[in-house]
Amino acid sequence: MQSRTASQSKTIVTDLVLPSETNPINNLFGGELLARMDRAASISARRHSRRIVVTASVNHVAFNRAVPLGSVVMIEAKVSRAFKSSMEIYMDVWIEDRESGERVKANEAIYTFVAVDDMGRPVRVPELVPETKLEKQRFDAALRRKQLSLLLAGKMKPADATELKALFD
Repeated sequence: MQSRTASQSKTIVTDLVLPSETNPINNLFGGELLARMDRAASISARRHSRRIVVTASVNHVAFNRAVPLGSVVMIEAKVSRAFKSSMEIYMDVWIEDRESGERVKANEAIYTFVAVDDMGRPVRVPELVPETKLEKQRFDAALRRKQLSLLLAGKMKPADATELKALFD
């Protein structure tokens, strides 16, 4: 199986915030943004694996800035690391100013997807080869996040969480 780069999974979803998608103070509903991120992440995971993919977890979401009515929202998703059958997808959410066109980072999120066959059974995915400095940082951090998740779920012993232990040595 040939490895792939993060850029090969890059997905940008651009959309407009409409009145029916906002809360009483005219900002995009958080759940609406989560759904948009899920779609962007699924496309990214599918591009990497070339398989059917399912959402395994929403690992992290940071709602750092409200997304106002009428905003153009861009979600940039890339696979940050591939494991056996799972892929971590890192997303940056940008708001484009209506008048200046300037883009401001509003939010970020990390989702995990699993590639499956036609029967829904997990299948292997290609390795990911990070290229840029940011991709390498996210690639390295993904293993720590996975170990922490396994540790908290009781699926890994603390002594085996070598990447986490290295943070404290």
